Amino acid sequence: MTATATTPSSGVAQGQGPRVLGVWMCTALVVGNVIGVGVFLLPASLAPYGLTALTGWLITVTGCIFLAISFAYLARAFPHDDGPYDYTKRAFGDGLAFTVMWCYWVSTWVTNATIAVGVVGYLTVFIPALNNSPWLPPVTALSLLWFFVLLNLRGARAVGGTQIATTALKLLPMVGVICLGLWVLLTDPSAYRNHVITSPTSLSDLSSVSTLTLYAMLGIECATIPACRVRNPERTIPLATVIGTILTAAVYIGVSIVPMLLIPQAALAASNAPIADVFVRILGARSGDVVALFVSIGGLGALNGWTMILGDVTQTIARHGHFPPSLAKENRHGAPTGALILTGVVASIMLLSNYAQSIGNLFVFLSVVVTAANLPVYFSCTLAIVAIGKQGLSSAQRKRTVTVVAAAVCAAVYCAWVSIGIGLKPLLWTVALGAVSAPVYWVSRYLKSSHQAVVPPSIAKSAPVTHADSSEAR
Repeated sequence: MTATATTPSSGVAQGQGPRVLGVWMCTALVVGNVIGVGVFLLPASLAPYGLTALTGWLITVTGCIFLAISFAYLARAFPHDDGPYDYTKRAFGDGLAFTVMWCYWVSTWVTNATIAVGVVGYLTVFIPALNNSPWLPPVTALSLLWFFVLLNLRGARAVGGTQIATTALKLLPMVGVICLGLWVLLTDPSAYRNHVITSPTSLSDLSSVSTLTLYAMLGIECATIPACRVRNPERTIPLATVIGTILTAAVYIGVSIVPMLLIPQAALAASNAPIADVFVRILGARSGDVVALFVSIGGLGALNGWTMILGDVTQTIARHGHFPPSLAKENRHGAPTGALILTGVVASIMLLSNYAQSIGNLFVFLSVVVTAANLPVYFSCTLAIVAIGKQGLSSAQRKRTVTVVAAAVCAAVYCAWVSIGIGLKPLLWTVALGAVSAPVYWVSRYLKSSHQAVVPPSIAKSAPVTHADSSEAR
């Protein structure tokens, strides 16, 4: 039957935990997950491209706004759907939805391991012993990772409160860089003429910059993932997605421009802490230590938010029957216990592999593949809007469809553009990652059909009707 705008397309019962995430918590989830440890190195990564970086940022911001509009529309049109899984399933079926979310799932636990390692790197400023022991850094990183698994087991309210606090703290050094830049502009404008950027602009460089900047913006979809925990999702998720995307993009552009104009290009490209270097040049050496502290806090906030997202993605896949049902069960706080523990285990394996020198290069390469592995979610959700069209929408929603479809098409074109900059090898690895999901999908389908076949009809008829099933019946 035709799915409606108010019922889940899957017929899968969503989590029974309380809906505790409001606009501020969801916005903090978007901003906190997008702004991780890597952003504090972004100016150095973009320095070799010179002013091309600014053009790349404009393209990325425009593309991400189109993506935010697309996710906001889907959340408003289908507020009871289970996030990107159900959006994709509505348009393209369960098989593609599972493949897309499988790629996203793998990329997320790689991201969690990367964040934990990055935080430990910044903590060496305050704990020098981390530099003097081969085993203390991985133990510290594992401890941080599992601390946030335990925190997430306390439920969405505890996670949301922590996310608001850490997001506010991590924004302080970034806003500080922008304010320092404005202060220098007012007091010593000639400082901006001392380091003329001479790098030529090319189309290939522009494509590469677009890829780097999209990597920095990954996470704009985060408010849609825990949809079953969000209050008034048809209003909260769109607001949080759009506000979080625009706020993050504005901060990123400012943070990228100021170091580029105040630090010589060669020095900036070689910097291990470009944000801290701006403070050190203007306010003195001790200010760099303060920035390192805020970077560590920002990384912890990102680890907190991505742990929640990883648990919810695992639970969603389990609810759709492709992971063991035990991973969908929730504790008394509404947290998916089994899903969170599993995500802690797989992220720990990736984290430890980073400290094993023999496969360190593999870890670095997998981190690069994260961007490519996120693109299927962006492609599928934007194209889902085009495929679904006006199906099951109210008259008010139909009036906005033409504009939103245009935005979705632009977002899909932007994703295609970024794919060019990623390069063939990471894209092939993403295709391989999707191919690995095929046997998992078919085995789960077989097991599910076998289980249904052995259930006596009398039991099936007397089974209680879930909320989602009753909604479908209506």
